[in-house]
Amino acid sequence: MINRRTLLRAGAVLTTGLLTSMSALAQSYPNRPITFIVPWAAGGGADQVARLIAAGLEREFGQPVNVVNRTGGGGVTGHSAIMTAPADGYTIGLATSEIATFKTIGLADITPDSFDIISRVTSIPSGITVQTEGPYKTAADVIAALKAQPKGSLLASGTGPGGAWHLALAGLSKAAGVPADQVKYVPSQGGAPALQELAAGAMSFLTVSPIEARALASAGKVKVVAVMDSTRMASFPDVPTLKEATGLDWQFVNWFALVLPKGVPADVRARIVETAQKAHASSMVQDPMKERGITPVWETSDQARAFAAKFADTAGTLLKDLGLAK
Repeated sequence: MINRRTLLRAGAVLTTGLLTSMSALAQSYPNRPITFIVPWAAGGGADQVARLIAAGLEREFGQPVNVVNRTGGGGVTGHSAIMTAPADGYTIGLATSEIATFKTIGLADITPDSFDIISRVTSIPSGITVQTEGPYKTAADVIAALKAQPKGSLLASGTGPGGAWHLALAGLSKAAGVPADQVKYVPSQGGAPALQELAAGAMSFLTVSPIEARALASAGKVKVVAVMDSTRMASFPDVPTLKEATGLDWQFVNWFALVLPKGVPADVRARIVETAQKAHASSMVQDPMKERGITPVWETSDQARAFAAKFADTAGTLLKDLGLAK
């Protein structure tokens, strides 16, 4: 007969074995390549940030960190892929601020609580970008058009409906004294393809990040005419803030976060957090971010979750104004 003492001894052996196994797992992690999922198109702001962080992680881990762009569904496809990946530490992701709006707009049952948020890694301001040979030469020209043109006659893009750059546009419109949905918003898989449309003359203007516009701006195809932040960007020192250019005091700063699927073993998670923080702090990540005008951010998971919750409240108000809240 098995008595209580025998059961307790067996339980202790099982627990010790499990802890030993978990410790061994963490010590051996990673022993194969890691997949880093980005929910937006190659060349965009999220992609640029992910590739910088991936390079830092690759050096620290000593294993390949492969960036995979999973586009579609206004960001839902990639975020869903992160959320549902095996929780073994071999899939990490760069979540964008859309995780705070997907459920509100009825696009997907995805919220910040759907992920294990490690930390925000960047804050990136929106801007106003125009076609170089287009009708608008300054931010003041854009604001004047916003006020003068009939509702729906101007076109913009940059994310899916209710995405970060759509919210930036909605706030800009309200600040200018017109309805949040004054501009017709065309869904896009990210800032990069939207900028190509702008350069081709298919868009009126964009409220994407200036860092996304940098390549086409350097090529003379588009021009960044304002930054929606309290200060100018180091990488665009000659571009005024929106307030400097127009007197409007509207700011919109987007953010990205390093996330995991929920349920990654604690020891493996701790190794990822420690390594990611070290990689993020390295000059090979910090310097190129700052050169691009990206503000690096690192914080605790609790701080990141609190920030995401507050952002969701602000976004919710704008989504109601846009008629997108479900």
